[in-house]
Amino acid sequence: MNNTMNKIEGLINAPFTPFDNKGKINLDPIESYQKLLINNGLKGVFINGSSGEGYLLTDEERMILAEKWVEVSPSDFKVIVHVGSTCIQSSKKLANHAQEIGAWGIGSMAPPFPKINRVEELVKYCEEIAAEAPQLPFYFYHIPAFNGVYLSMVEFLNAVDGRIPNFAGIKYTYESLYEYNQCRLLKNKKFDMLHGQDETILPCLAMGGAQGGIGGTTNYNGRVLSQIIESWKAGEIEEARELQNFAQEVINVICRYRGNIVGGKRIMKLIGLDLGGNRTPFQNITDEEERLMKKELEDIHFFERCNQF
Repeated sequence: MNNTMNKIEGLINAPFTPFDNKGKINLDPIESYQKLLINNGLKGVFINGSSGEGYLLTDEERMILAEKWVEVSPSDFKVIVHVGSTCIQSSKKLANHAQEIGAWGIGSMAPPFPKINRVEELVKYCEEIAAEAPQLPFYFYHIPAFNGVYLSMVEFLNAVDGRIPNFAGIKYTYESLYEYNQCRLLKNKKFDMLHGQDETILPCLAMGGAQGGIGGTTNYNGRVLSQIIESWKAGEIEEARELQNFAQEVINVICRYRGNIVGGKRIMKLIGLDLGGNRTPFQNITDEEERLMKKELEDIHFFERCNQF
């Protein structure tokens, strides 16, 4: 297994899935999309996850998207493929496919159904998936708000250690900075703990250990979020605080428009990359909502600071 020991530095983006006006996968914007992300400091992508509406895609669509992202990405741009599914056979197939096409890594959240209630159930789930791509690092995607799996991640890491050879770490998308840090410190800082909440990058840096993260608002605000890390490294603490507070202002806006998956995806259109709408059951932004959201973003001077081509 080639990549497990290489901890990710910098921010990885969780991209949206482009759809055409008939709701079908649209591969055409992906090359421009990839260039936009690189131009704004992003180090890779975590595709087919929650931002990408992965659970609303067929296995074939997910594989086509993975192939396209690998095709357009330079070798130093990490393509991590989310392969989680309510069907373990699908997850295995997607994991194997990701390895075959040359993806950098794979990851999986716990399935939303059936709900996983025990650490051993979660370890077994990850173990079966990771075994299908033994040459790639495997990341568990901890997002309990999505699937109700509020298990201890410290217990999970202790249970998984030594059992999954290519286990790399966790994409940690949860509010407990205490638990995040305890996971980071575990076993002499063995695991790659990728911070997953764009609204709290700075406190994780302040605890001394966050090196990398995976974000959703990085799609359109990655330039600012990357600058938080750079300002922290340079000792510019007040600047880092201002940047983090601005990032929270942007998040406050999208929360009024059904969050990142719906509102955030429409922001991509506003900055010049139309990725289409969302799949059912998501309720798409109306033209009036788009106008109001744009005005709110203008009021905080978002368009002067957002991702640029």
